[in-house]
Amino acid sequence: MRWWDIAPVLELEHELFPDDAWSPGMFWSELAHARGPGATRHYVVAEDPATGRITGYAGLAALGDLADVQTIAVSREAWGTGLGSELLTDLLKAATDFECATVLLEVRVDNARAQRLYERFGFEPIGFRRGYYQPGNIDALVMRLTMQEQAVHEHAPETGTE
Repeated sequence: MRWWDIAPVLELEHELFPDDAWSPGMFWSELAHARGPGATRHYVVAEDPATGRITGYAGLAALGDLADVQTIAVSREAWGTGLGSELLTDLLKAATDFECATVLLEVRVDNARAQRLYERFGFEPIGFRRGYYQPGNIDALVMRLTMQEQAVHEHAPETGTE
């Protein structure tokens, strides 16, 4: 993700998360830490090759051996295409590049689709953050992935369920 992606990313952000969308300043701040030798952030976008429209984006913050999935979003028309898995795979590769041992994330308790994605990658629930998503006062489920477990998960046979 680069600065010129912020406007189209914000359109998708407001479409998917109308009540708790990030502000332009939040994306600018994150991208300010995504380049150079001291980078602690990794942000990517996915574009529809036919239209050039951004169909997904994701971001990761790293500090020491801990990474946090800051955001991940896929346009409704791209749901079920595997794009969410591709974006999460990219973030986990970045966590490895940052030499992180653990990856955390928060997901809305009412977002079962995202929770299933994270569980497929080996994330496990570890707690809740009450009223985390505002203004709707929606709780967040906190999930954790130990990168060593993720490497084992990557090589586990597929169960064929989704």
